[in-house]
Amino acid sequence: MTEKPSQKPAPSPLDRIEAPAFDPFHDRLSRDIRNGLSRAFGQSLADRSLSPVEELSASLLNQDLSRCYRDYVISRLERYRRGFNRIQESRQDPVWQGLVLWDLQLFFEVHEVLEHAWHQAEGSRKMLLQAMIRAAGVYIQLEFGHDRQAAKLAEKACKVLERNSNALRDYFVPDELVAALRSLNPTPPVLLAESHPAPGRRAFREGSDGV
Repeated sequence: MTEKPSQKPAPSPLDRIEAPAFDPFHDRLSRDIRNGLSRAFGQSLADRSLSPVEELSASLLNQDLSRCYRDYVISRLERYRRGFNRIQESRQDPVWQGLVLWDLQLFFEVHEVLEHAWHQAEGSRKMLLQAMIRAAGVYIQLEFGHDRQAAKLAEKACKVLERNSNALRDYFVPDELVAALRSLNPTPPVLLAESHPAPGRRAFREGSDGV
């Protein structure tokens, strides 16, 4: 008697449900986690203590979260620690802080840190801060495949960065950043050398090239 080949059980509808992806543009929980961690990290920088962001991270990781959320929290916290340690070694310059976070690809946090400085700035400094905020926004958009929105932000950022490049040279040479933005290069350029110290008081000079 010939044996019939064994048949695999029909897949359950639950097997076809895709695991959630971390997407703050379309998922409320992703957005809440991202925003909450960013605010807590900003408070950590202000307090010069990692406690606010460490405590929030621990609280999130104690919850029954899907892997994508847990991975985001763990990855963010590791980079927060690295950024915090480097920032605490030097003077409290928000522009330099933003560049440290940029090199850790913490682009949403770059936006948050520079926006606080932008509110208090005037003239060409205000425009340059806005350009760097938009540059960070380019990589936030690119990460989630929003090329059209990224291109619009890149165009606005590049116009100001190109006209005022000398004002940034105390921090980094902006040519590579402008080229990356123009081409929507998905790999963000590193802006600070690893040993680059925080700049002195002359950095980010007002009206270096005029606006």
